[in-house]
Amino acid sequence: MLADLKTLLRGLWRDLATLLKPGPRLVDQAEAVASVLLAIALAQLAGTRNVGWAAFSGFMVIRSHLAASTQRAALRVLGTVAGALAGYLVAVRIVGHPWWACLALAVVVTGTMYMVLVGRRTYAWLFTGLTFLMVVVEGVVPQAASPASFALARVEEILIGTGASLLVSYLSSKTLRRWVPGQPPKAAVSNFGWYPDAAWHAVQAGLAAAVIPLFARWIAVPTLIQAGITVMAVMAIPLASLTPASKVVSTRMVYRFIGCGLGALLAIAILLVSHHSVVLITLGVCLGVAIGRHIENGPHRYGYIGVQFALAFLVVLVPDRYASANMEPGLERLLGILAGFAVLLLTQQLFRAWRLLLPRIK
Repeated sequence: MLADLKTLLRGLWRDLATLLKPGPRLVDQAEAVASVLLAIALAQLAGTRNVGWAAFSGFMVIRSHLAASTQRAALRVLGTVAGALAGYLVAVRIVGHPWWACLALAVVVTGTMYMVLVGRRTYAWLFTGLTFLMVVVEGVVPQAASPASFALARVEEILIGTGASLLVSYLSSKTLRRWVPGQPPKAAVSNFGWYPDAAWHAVQAGLAAAVIPLFARWIAVPTLIQAGITVMAVMAIPLASLTPASKVVSTRMVYRFIGCGLGALLAIAILLVSHHSVVLITLGVCLGVAIGRHIENGPHRYGYIGVQFALAFLVVLVPDRYASANMEPGLERLLGILAGFAVLLLTQQLFRAWRLLLPRIK
């Protein structure tokens, strides 16, 4: 295991040596940086609650082809709006009642995760579940933001991030992409039907998410929300990978841990060096986003590390207000990622024990 980790880190280091090499990957990096910076600027002007979420949307939506960016933007917005609406309708009825929140999360996260695995619009279903989870977890705490304001904030941040991505992607298609064409979106494949392994997997995700509201009295809401996001992000794997011997989930957990750890460390270093300087923080954002996209697009099997690197980097580094930039909000979210790992590991162990027990019961 240790040898594999050393090999992986050496591979990442060698890959970073080509960070500024001219070619399609450099164009992708430039587009991602421009999209994130525009999303941050627009979110700051709009006074959104969580600028980092808008920034990460700017990173995730933009692809190398305008059609691919447009498709991801539409699915992300559709899923967010659906999840925000459903979450609001539930949250207004369960404020201060964590057990009802647990039940709602178990049902909705299980259902949306199953559709992530077998449906055609995977990205939309993922964000339906994610946004529902965020709104409901926020609604558990009576003194938190009202469900309506929180749900609207999520939609606003997603719209800003996706809007920035589409604008940059459109401008790039008229300029850079004329000489360096990108990849058009792949046709979506539907596997809709009944798959017992997918159902079992989805129930694990639903139950892992369901226990999160129980800790609302002791753990800050941003940490809990990030824990729930971690559960859904790690469990969203290809249907073909769902075999009893599959290690895809554990591999994704390792990659998420490595990516988030490295991204958070770089962000903390930049915050310590910048001393609240807008220029230095902005230059740091450019560096971190370029590294994340470069790793994501690399010719290796661990592109997922790049996505997780960018996630942790942006949530730790990007402040909601530059005048009050500090590490605390980002570190809260990073702790949430670790909490999500712990909940997921515990749930997986319980399910493994249950599966071993089933034959004896019969």
